[in-house]
Amino acid sequence: MITTLKVLSLLLDYPTRDLCAGVGELRAAIDRDGLLKGASRRELEPLLTSLESEDIYDLQEQYVLLFDRTKSLSLHLFEHVHGEGRDRGQAMVDLKTLYEDEGLDFAASELPDFVPAFLEFLSTLGWERAREHLGQPQHIFAALKMRLLEKQSPYAAIFSALETLAVGKVSDEVVASLLKEPTEDPNDLEALDKAWEDAAVEFGAGAALEDDCPKVSDMLKRMDPVPAGREQDNG
Repeated sequence: MITTLKVLSLLLDYPTRDLCAGVGELRAAIDRDGLLKGASRRELEPLLTSLESEDIYDLQEQYVLLFDRTKSLSLHLFEHVHGEGRDRGQAMVDLKTLYEDEGLDFAASELPDFVPAFLEFLSTLGWERAREHLGQPQHIFAALKMRLLEKQSPYAAIFSALETLAVGKVSDEVVASLLKEPTEDPNDLEALDKAWEDAAVEFGAGAALEDDCPKVSDMLKRMDPVPAGREQDNG
């Protein structure tokens, strides 16, 4: 298991009390793994400190405003590539098949292109294969990083770390194209409804909700040695 990718997956998911209580354990796990060093490791510290020190309801509200109510910051990869086009459905099927071929069995709670799910899957692979897969959506990660930096969000550090770990080079042209899309105001509910009016996707893939509040130690062990369905807590 690639511990760093699994920890980044947990940090990018919806914040829960148990996740926040286990930040010290997650911090130690990253440091033991030793894949993030120098600036890429230091940049994560504001997010870790925020999660372990801020009020849980404030953290959850910030997360929702960023990732659930700002379409340009969606944590669903194919939203940035295919939008609501027909190609998105086939891409979902292909990604789900890739997961299943590697022994990661998803239940029907989350779409397979959800970034935390993608990172959790990569954490079960060999290092070189994980880095290659990580390199494929690099341009999306780079665009998300830039948008989060503009908002001065500590979550930008996760995408900076992923850029460090991935194989390949980001295409500035592709990133610039992604950044041409306007950043929505998450408090403009009318505009939000319009942006997402065609966004409902029903697809039998994703993470199973098996535990309401899994402990961080359980999260870190959950896929050893056989990957299990990913758990997600929505508070």
